[in-house]
Amino acid sequence: MSPSPTNRPYHHGDLRAALLKSAERTLREKGVGALSLRELARDVGVSHAAPGRHFKDKQALVDALALDGYERLNRALGTAAGAPGLTFEGRMAALARAYLGFAVDNPELLELMFARKHDPDSSDRLAAAVDQSLGSFTRMIAEAQEQGEIVAGDPERITMVAAASLHGLAALIAACALDAEEAMSGLDEHVHLLLHGLKPR
Repeated sequence: MSPSPTNRPYHHGDLRAALLKSAERTLREKGVGALSLRELARDVGVSHAAPGRHFKDKQALVDALALDGYERLNRALGTAAGAPGLTFEGRMAALARAYLGFAVDNPELLELMFARKHDPDSSDRLAAAVDQSLGSFTRMIAEAQEQGEIVAGDPERITMVAAASLHGLAALIAACALDAEEAMSGLDEHVHLLLHGLKPR
């Protein structure tokens, strides 16, 4: 017999992590509108007041989900960018694969991440995580410019072109206009075209 709402335990081994995991599952299955601290408490098996120790309201929970998403994405991008022995094109393909892999596995979370990053009320910590995600690309672009591997110019603008191209693929996959497996298998060619352009050589 499951405990009633009044006698559910207040404590939980790692309540914050459990709530975020449950929230992400709800986001994936039902959308952001279905998120509720009370429902999450019921799902995790704690009192309805317990989530308040970690999230003052639903918006704080949504922000925490977005931040967690960016931190996971940044770890994946950092690992890809640091792969040794790759050419610039190889490093760009590794970054593209890391980003698109995250986008394919977490479409609802990525949509939430992008929505929160543009909100003027988002936290400084979230803003820093957003900057770090683009920073992986920008640093690599700047290093390639120093080595003479790509054209000179504002590395942030070049990063935007590359990021827009990759996010466009993610958006097409999310809209079911492009098969995820097909996009991933053609990613090396996509990056090659991005770097070398369409002009005959």
